[in-house]
Amino acid sequence: MENSVVRPLTQLQHVNVKLMLQNTGAVDREPLIPVFHAWIQEQSPGELLLDVADYRHVPAGPGVVLIGYEGDYSVDNTGNRLGVRYNRKAALDGSNEDRLKQAARAALTACKRLEEDARLGGTLRFGGREIEIFINDRLLAPNSDDTRETADPEFRAFARKLFRGGDCTVTYEGDRRRLFGAVFKSARSFSIAELLESLD
Repeated sequence: MENSVVRPLTQLQHVNVKLMLQNTGAVDREPLIPVFHAWIQEQSPGELLLDVADYRHVPAGPGVVLIGYEGDYSVDNTGNRLGVRYNRKAALDGSNEDRLKQAARAALTACKRLEEDARLGGTLRFGGREIEIFINDRLLAPNSDDTRETADPEFRAFARKLFRGGDCTVTYEGDRRRLFGAVFKSARSFSIAELLESLD
């Protein structure tokens, strides 16, 4: 009897999470610059935040980026889709679920801070339904069928946990030239507080 071949589980390091915002029109991102500089001065526990980079001049680009040692935060307009993005740069111990949870929690916490910051006047609001997760490491996770097949069970389990078992879809990035990733979309809207509670 032949032994079936079991693919090794893809290690999901350098997880990126982007929370899609309600805003569909142009948003003035200049006020983000002093907000992010204030975050550097405050230095949240467990993070080392270093600098702010302004890429607003790049069409459909990364926008305003808060650069950190372990990870970056940005209000990103890649693909003309506005969202709050967390980019984990440093490797993280633990399981794939641990790394997905860490990146999602960081993105959600950042989005909550931006929503509540009076200097932004309520211009940034999480849409409540759509989250993009992708892996910024082509060596560990090339955008291939093998990567999708090995990561899919964990992506779907994470989507169910995040969206509390509700109806949701997981749609993968089909363009092989782009990073491996997927869009998680819930049938109902969730608040940031609800999603953070789901991760606890």
